[in-house]
Amino acid sequence: MRDAAEMDPAALLEALRFQVEAGADVALEWEPVDRFTAPPPAAIAEAPPPPAPRLVGGTAAPLRPPVIAAAQALAPAGSAAAGAVARAAACASIEALRAAVEAFDGCPLKDTASRTVFADGTPGAPLLVLGEAPGREEDRQGLPFVGESGQLLDRMLAAIGRDRGSAFISNIVYWRPPGNRTPSQEEIMACLPFARRLIELSRPLVILAVGNIAVQTLLGRPEGITRLRGKWFDYEAGEVSVPLMPSFHPAYLLRQPGLKRESWRDLMALRERLESRLRGAAEG
Repeated sequence: MRDAAEMDPAALLEALRFQVEAGADVALEWEPVDRFTAPPPAAIAEAPPPPAPRLVGGTAAPLRPPVIAAAQALAPAGSAAAGAVARAAACASIEALRAAVEAFDGCPLKDTASRTVFADGTPGAPLLVLGEAPGREEDRQGLPFVGESGQLLDRMLAAIGRDRGSAFISNIVYWRPPGNRTPSQEEIMACLPFARRLIELSRPLVILAVGNIAVQTLLGRPEGITRLRGKWFDYEAGEVSVPLMPSFHPAYLLRQPGLKRESWRDLMALRERLESRLRGAAEG
């Protein structure tokens, strides 16, 4: 392996981004360590617990693991938008929210993106799928999940009897980051009020959150996707409480096809919960 000093910043950022998407949240040494002969990690055991999530605009901001913080330090910094919470809260419909997002200038990613990528599918559908941010093809077409990873998402939805007509699909960030880099904390927080309002207005029965950044942001948790996937969480957004299933992003599954088995288990659990809630809604 080359020394880190010999790698250019773009290569380092790409390597870090891969680790983030893989769910890595601990930085290890360059050289292997024999844990059988190493002394007990007393210093680690005595370390204080991590701080609680910081409240920003009434919502819990996710803690950033060291790898994420390092990746964002290499990426251009964004700035959180003042007034995003008020703008989002003023929207009484999804169409009004779409117009508010398209008119919003508080996220610097808008300056480099070709267009706003808001959502696709049927507003108010029982299943809401939320990803991280648009990619190159999404930026070109103005729709989420339409590239190669979007084609895989379509097949995943078909496996549980859904399609874009019976689901609503969006991201927590509405503009493509340059070079598909990880969105910065400021860029995420500028868009998060709109994503939360989207959940409130959509009132889905179940949320499928895909990818490390989307899951950590929505849940306000520091763990990586490999630790959170396959578990149910109750997502609170205003008066709405929705079961949320974290899973791998389709783009990551394309690079790591061996993880499709775990993703399939997540989808089966999602289908079971969705069908149960649909039956309950019909009977109620």
